[in-house]
Amino acid sequence: MAGEAFRFGEYELDVAGHRLRRGGEPVHVEPRAFDLLCHLVAHRDRVVGKDELLDTVWGDRFVSEAALTTALRTARLAIGDTGERQQLIRTVHRRGYQFVAPASVTRPAHAARPGRGPGVDAAAVPIGAGRQVIRFCQAADGTRIAYATVGTGPPLLKAANWMTHLDLEWTTPVWSHWLNGLARDRELIRYDERGCGLSDWEVPSFTFDDWVDDLETMVEALGLDRFPLLGVSQGGAVAVAYAARRPERVSRLILAGAYARGRQVRARDDAERDAAAVDLELARVGWGNQDPRFLQVFASQFLPDGTPQDWQDFTAFQRRTTSPANGVRFLEEFARIDVSDIAHRVQCPTLILHSRDDARVPAAQASELAALIADSRLVLLDSRNHLLTATEPAWAEFLSHIDAFLAE
Repeated sequence: MAGEAFRFGEYELDVAGHRLRRGGEPVHVEPRAFDLLCHLVAHRDRVVGKDELLDTVWGDRFVSEAALTTALRTARLAIGDTGERQQLIRTVHRRGYQFVAPASVTRPAHAARPGRGPGVDAAAVPIGAGRQVIRFCQAADGTRIAYATVGTGPPLLKAANWMTHLDLEWTTPVWSHWLNGLARDRELIRYDERGCGLSDWEVPSFTFDDWVDDLETMVEALGLDRFPLLGVSQGGAVAVAYAARRPERVSRLILAGAYARGRQVRARDDAERDAAAVDLELARVGWGNQDPRFLQVFASQFLPDGTPQDWQDFTAFQRRTTSPANGVRFLEEFARIDVSDIAHRVQCPTLILHSRDDARVPAAQASELAALIADSRLVLLDSRNHLLTATEPAWAEFLSHIDAFLAE
């Protein structure tokens, strides 16, 4: 089944590419639900029992039938079906489930797939002038982590940050210029952190240490020996922690819009702690309810010089990268980040790039990192945006600093 693709109605299910499309447009499906759908479609000639689905999708991990029910509901919604209609996936009482819609195979299982290794799902997909390969590795707790490589040349590994989606990033103005710029004349390696993008959304643990462990898992899966590492926003703290843990692996470190301490940790007095608590509570309510007014305000913090269309694009992208519940969990964990006591262990040359008037992470946080990391240099860019846009002069300056630093 690993190399097959199936078509049913308006939908195409690309198993190897881990993609579901409707009329050529991508449809997001949570990873477990995607695996469940793939198994049902591949075995559409029979009723598939619940135990078989649990073993196939979750493996040795013990989960309740509630997890299966949730994944089934998610899969049905992704293909326009419901438990009431059951036009595509039918429930067979006391036996299991069967995919009953007419389906055809559009690519045979023996079709060649570039970059494929034993036990690894891989997909090469066109992305503008280049090609991207998506693979999956598994963390120690069973969480599946999606990672991707694109471009040719010396490697640059980008630590995951919020929010990412290995596939959709190429089509959003939030990230597309970042990927094209960073992959120029080099191999760009990046991944979706747990709870986000193409990686598993339902995970047993969701901590900062898990994020650092996931980065290490992905490095081991790729067999990387020594490489430069880029960390953006909270991904900067993950990169710092990894560089401190594995100094023999990281040749150079680049931090962009990064910080050593989350907002709750760096609060200096009761007033700042209260403000951080209020901000987090608003985020819980806004993200949990997907309030469009809150999400637009949230987007404007990342792109204060953006247009209403920029904010709308940012909000739409966020909604497709993770669940509302995970969005809240991310923000709660960000507020507690603290690598200030280990940053001094970073041994490699470090470039710190930060918008001078960053509205989301004050430039003072970049100064703190520069003071903590001995072999570092700080460059302040003329921008207010936390995520630089393609049209502002600071973007070209940002790339030129990175190119020069990596060429040294």
